[in-house]
Amino acid sequence: MGHLLEEVACRRGHEVVSIIDVDNRADFAGDAFRSADVAIEFTAPAVAYDNVKAAFAQGVKVVSGTTGWYAAHEAELRTLCTERGGNTLFWSSNYSVGVALFRAVNRQLARLMSAFPAYSVRLEETHHVHKLDAPSGTALTIADDIRGARGDGAEVPITSIREGEVAGIHTVCYESEADVITLTHSAKSRTGFALGAVLAAEFTAQQGGGLFGIEDLFTWLS
Repeated sequence: MGHLLEEVACRRGHEVVSIIDVDNRADFAGDAFRSADVAIEFTAPAVAYDNVKAAFAQGVKVVSGTTGWYAAHEAELRTLCTERGGNTLFWSSNYSVGVALFRAVNRQLARLMSAFPAYSVRLEETHHVHKLDAPSGTALTIADDIRGARGDGAEVPITSIREGEVAGIHTVCYESEADVITLTHSAKSRTGFALGAVLAAEFTAQQGGGLFGIEDLFTWLS
């Protein structure tokens, strides 16, 4: 993702002033990083929180696409971004435009299916073998959408598969004794995620502080 993000950002006329990984974390305190309008954080669940806090300490706004960490820190981040400090964070479990449309259709389908208890619902997600969190953040978000639309709070079973270099497949399945209804989003590559993250960075650069998500981006784009 890092290479794709750099490629897409440069193609859209932006300059990458600093790249930080496990070997040069001291660069968070450097002039180059402090000069950034926005930091794009795609790393791992174990370090994402520290990365965001390090960027805030330098007065840099953050776009994060790392999953598996946000829920545990959401309350604190909301305080840091909305009640004090004027920090700016944009977080989403998925930056694909197609996934946003898929979620909208999924919520509508869940509302319709709530009237048909004969159907059970389950979710399956498949990603590349390098993905560290399971279930994926997108799968958890989709499951939350289903629970919210149904209004019953029931758990949605999730099956996670890790194989090859799969960019991401999410399938919602409703099954009864009579038939099966499936809704699937399959990513062809990771380029769409990188574009969405750069668009989010362009949006975030214009914000004066706050906690934002994918719905804010699509409202801005429209």
